Amino acid sequence: MAHDGQDMTQMTTSAILPDLLTLTRAALPAVETVFERARESVRAMVTDDGRVSGALIEAHQTAAHGLSWLATYNQSLQQMQRWADALNADGKFGEMEQLLHQIAFGEYLHQIAGGIPMNQGEVVRLQDMGLGWDALSGFQSTEIQTLMAQANSQAARTRLVALMEEQAGSTMFGASGLDEELEMIRDQFRRYAQEKVEPNAHEWHLKDELIPIEIIEELAEMGVFGLTIPEEFGGFGLSKASMCVVSEELSRGYIGVGSLGTRSEIAAELIIAGGTDEQKANWLPKLASAEILPTAVFTEPNTGSDLGSLRTRAVKDENGDYKITGNKTWITHAARTHVMTLLARTNPDSKDHRGLSMFLAEKTPGTDENPFPTPGMTGGEIEVLGYRGMKEYELGFDGFHVKGENLLGGEEGKGFKQLMETFESARIQTAARAIGVAQSALDIAMQYAQDRKQFGKSLINFPRVSGKLAMMAVEIMIARQLTYFSAWEKDHGQRCDLEAGMAKLLGARVAWAAADNGLQIHGGNGFALEYKISRVLCDARILNIFEGAAEIQAQVIARRLLG
Repeated sequence: MAHDGQDMTQMTTSAILPDLLTLTRAALPAVETVFERARESVRAMVTDDGRVSGALIEAHQTAAHGLSWLATYNQSLQQMQRWADALNADGKFGEMEQLLHQIAFGEYLHQIAGGIPMNQGEVVRLQDMGLGWDALSGFQSTEIQTLMAQANSQAARTRLVALMEEQAGSTMFGASGLDEELEMIRDQFRRYAQEKVEPNAHEWHLKDELIPIEIIEELAEMGVFGLTIPEEFGGFGLSKASMCVVSEELSRGYIGVGSLGTRSEIAAELIIAGGTDEQKANWLPKLASAEILPTAVFTEPNTGSDLGSLRTRAVKDENGDYKITGNKTWITHAARTHVMTLLARTNPDSKDHRGLSMFLAEKTPGTDENPFPTPGMTGGEIEVLGYRGMKEYELGFDGFHVKGENLLGGEEGKGFKQLMETFESARIQTAARAIGVAQSALDIAMQYAQDRKQFGKSLINFPRVSGKLAMMAVEIMIARQLTYFSAWEKDHGQRCDLEAGMAKLLGARVAWAAADNGLQIHGGNGFALEYKISRVLCDARILNIFEGAAEIQAQVIARRLLG
């Protein structure tokens, strides 16, 4: 407690550790060592006759997935250090940024040592990966012990939230570390979301309405659908980092709006990577201008993430065209769109991904009265908790006609490989959407905590309330830096499936935690449909499932780490 007359600012400012960057920089090698020891240990568990065994990875799934989370924490702390060092070099490492940085290290070091939450009910510990306490010998250093003992203190969290209150209305808490052009893009889409999206999002959600076509037209004018499409095909040719910023800010307004561009991003990426010159010239300008809206048609009722087991078949006729027969499910924005990126089996004798092909299957956009007017195609809506603005559908195909020229790349059997080439961008984009949803939860929860009075003071003045808000801000920044790094790698032509997967894995957990804690701050009111946080909770929940469920994501990361 402060004594009478003591300067409160002076007391709380001392929440920042001296020589912070030196401390955190010194912590990184010890974290890397723990990770490498865990990797060696888990690799020994899953190796049979000198080779990593898929069956053994499955048998030791907790260890393998734990390794994925440990690798994610290792990379997260590296990117926080990179962010902090860059800001410091530019003279922008202010008090808020220092607090975000030190709390991140204090908390994640403790979790590495004591247990990382894979979700709210599963904690993975070093012993699960075959390690004993000796693996943490590097954590006995003065630097790490100082960070673990003092970095994530009540004083640090309280001071951080005080600064957040002072900066209420800021675009974000703490500098992003991105360049000025990207921040200008952020400001433009933040203003749009505040003016056109946020005031209407809750009504769209409660009424389970499609996002108005006017919003799509306005986003098209702003270039959302052609953001990363090369200029020669009518797009803006901007970076994946710009896609992150746009997705983040639109999803902060409403995940449905932030996700509108996802389908165009996936479709364009498929065509750019695997399409013929004629397909690129025909489809990319139409996608960029939103003259056509695409939907991704991959998942089937009994396959889920096991795409190699797809049964929908495409049979070539005497004219060189195809007839599609089968069922698809969880197809987002299916009714209102013009073209489907549709994965089907062209080789009936194949039993795995090698017999799959990708089609650009044209269809007529539907209406409320007749959502699927194209012959050979039927569909029904799947009612969902959240993520409602584009709606989800089950689709049935019975002799559905696709022109032969719309076989992506003009060659059968390439569909799975073509789809895999889009996963980096899709997961980076999903991570960005998760950050936007988490930021929305923080915005809403903080406003409520300031406005709501209990026992004679605002909720935000209670330490466990302000502590929740502080940790939301910290983890949002961690997920943000991991996502921006994966986008940077993609923009620089580097393989980034590992980092993109990590960003998606962490971002989804952060979004759910932020929404859950935001609702807790609202108390009983948060459980009422009229309060926005109830929608954000429903929207956040899907992030751990689509674009690869968290368990699948961890499995994919583990295979890469152990391979």
